Amino acid sequence: MTEQPYTGPDDPRVAALRVAEFAFPGPLRDQLVAAVLNGAKTSTTGLVADYEHENEPLPRVGVRSAVIDSAGRPVAVTETTDVRVVPLAEVDLRHAVDEGEGFTTVAEWRSVHEGFWHGEEMRAALGDPGFTVDDTTPVVLERFRVVADLR
Repeated sequence: MTEQPYTGPDDPRVAALRVAEFAFPGPLRDQLVAAVLNGAKTSTTGLVADYEHENEPLPRVGVRSAVIDSAGRPVAVTETTDVRVVPLAEVDLRHAVDEGEGFTTVAEWRSVHEGFWHGEEMRAALGDPGFTVDDTTPVVLERFRVVADLR
């Protein structure tokens, strides 16, 4: 039996999916969602600490997610194609480039990510005003593909 395409953001199958949120609502999320939709962003990085704090399971290969925009509207469905948990020091250039934000070095990628993870919003979300990362911090490297554009 052939899978039926999603009919749009109001498709009940979309509402049943895990929600994928890139960054916090605002300009950065809008930029990241646009990169997902135009195919530039095929990987993302999360903190194991964030999954644990939210009591959320780590992503799994084959799981589909509804990508939401800053207004909370589903705009795409993605499917996880690979998941690795590694220390922050082991993030490689391919992963950094595939995040679709124009990074050309791992150092550049790390600087931007540390700025985000050490930011007020992330620290508040983790409930830890002094949260920091270092080379040993476990991160979740997730690769995905867009299976439906819901716009």
